[in-house]
Amino acid sequence: MTTTAQETTRPQPARGAEIRRHELAAFLRSRRERITPEQVGLPRGARRRTPGLRREEVAQLSAVGVTWYTWLEQARDIQVSVQVLDALARALRLDAGERAHLFQLAGATDPTPAANCPSITPALREMLTRLEPIPACIQNSRYDILAYNRTYGRLLGDLDAVPPEDRNCMLLVHTSKEWQAAVVHLEETQHLMAARLRASLAGHLGEPAWKMLLKRLEESPAFRENWQRYEVVAARHKTKEFLNPYVGLLTLEHTDLWLGPEAGARMVTYTPRNEETRERLARLYEIACGAPAT
Repeated sequence: MTTTAQETTRPQPARGAEIRRHELAAFLRSRRERITPEQVGLPRGARRRTPGLRREEVAQLSAVGVTWYTWLEQARDIQVSVQVLDALARALRLDAGERAHLFQLAGATDPTPAANCPSITPALREMLTRLEPIPACIQNSRYDILAYNRTYGRLLGDLDAVPPEDRNCMLLVHTSKEWQAAVVHLEETQHLMAARLRASLAGHLGEPAWKMLLKRLEESPAFRENWQRYEVVAARHKTKEFLNPYVGLLTLEHTDLWLGPEAGARMVTYTPRNEETRERLARLYEIACGAPAT
């Protein structure tokens, strides 16, 4: 009788983990099957029987081994890193709710600021609003855009259209054609930002969110070249020029306002350097508020 009691009570945590693994496997299969090859730039081929993507295609898109991904869909008892979960979420085009569900099923904490950012208080959001039409946002040392006002949201394109987990200045300036077209001195900007990022990295070595960002940035040849120089530079004020797609050339003074004693979160503002830019910012603010672009 004692043996039976032990058998019924001891495996409970293991059964819970097993249920989660099966739920994770079913969730991954369902998300994989809803995406067509054309959506991710892959050829369909004449003999495709699998609805949606094949397992090997998901593995290719997320840069993981086919066998390892197959084990995930088979509910095998394997460890999943947050970097792999992030890659799978992007490969499967998960929205914010689906991404949160993926991490929960895997028993992991999503390290991206988009998942949880308690440091952005209502008072800080009010300050961002009051600064308009001056573009302003709050960034951390990793260049994640944690919050922004409406003018900043249209400064280099349409930031609202970018998924929250992709709202990172380093990532966008290296991978977004829209952002790259808007930055007048692109190569200089990429060089400087890489040097600033390396200076900030010293205090965050080994942190999952930083490892995730660097892995994604390695896909950019420009970033790899600048990163391998091992240059570092401290934060500094700088005049910047943007070719805004809505109102034209903007000449702005970049200022960092640090929100704490350490060089972490900061409010970034862009004040006009001339009257023409001031007028164009006012027009950009109107567009951001819903007025038609002309």
